[in-house]
Amino acid sequence: MEPTTSSVHDVDGDDGTELTAAQRLAVIDAQEQATQRQLEPDPLLMLGPWGVAWLLGFGLLFLRFGPDGRTFVDLPDWLPLATLFTGLVLAATITAVLGYRSYHGIEGPSSLQGAMYGWSWFLGFGALMPIVARMGNQLPADEEGLLWGAAAVALTGVLYMAGGAVWRDRWMFALGAWIATTNVIGAMAGPGWHSLIVAVAGGGGLLLAGVTTTVVMRRRRAR
Repeated sequence: MEPTTSSVHDVDGDDGTELTAAQRLAVIDAQEQATQRQLEPDPLLMLGPWGVAWLLGFGLLFLRFGPDGRTFVDLPDWLPLATLFTGLVLAATITAVLGYRSYHGIEGPSSLQGAMYGWSWFLGFGALMPIVARMGNQLPADEEGLLWGAAAVALTGVLYMAGGAVWRDRWMFALGAWIATTNVIGAMAGPGWHSLIVAVAGGGGLLLAGVTTTVVMRRRRAR
């Protein structure tokens, strides 16, 4: 009887002929790569929506509520926050859906991790918004914008660091730490400055990280 190993499964060709050991290994390797691609969502799709939301939302906040109460563009008071809120909800929803779809149909701990992490984004922002809205009503418009922005960015940074810890992804953890640090610097600088710092360093950094990581990933897969 021909010896077998636990790493080589009985895989037959489409025409019913039995494959050689090398062909079986090639099929298994292809299947593993396909599974890995499924478990790794496109980083640009994961990071891009946040980068766009922050560039637009915080950019408008800076233009309307600049440093020392300066107004660079006379926009309606509600427009910057409405833009930021809409962008954050869309970005959180996209992240949650991508996290769920990546692990949907896959059994085991990885599936549970992906589902729980995806729901953490959706539920985390769902819980944050009404709390900040309640507290923000007691503040001047510029301070309300700072509260909304700082709270949302802080939660985003924590969730990225948590994701890095779950999957042992140093780059994801580092990105979360960068976001958290940027947020603290901006919040300490005050209204207007926070919006500018987060829009450029935060939103721009997320877009750059998404593009760079996607290019690296696609080159690795093409090898």
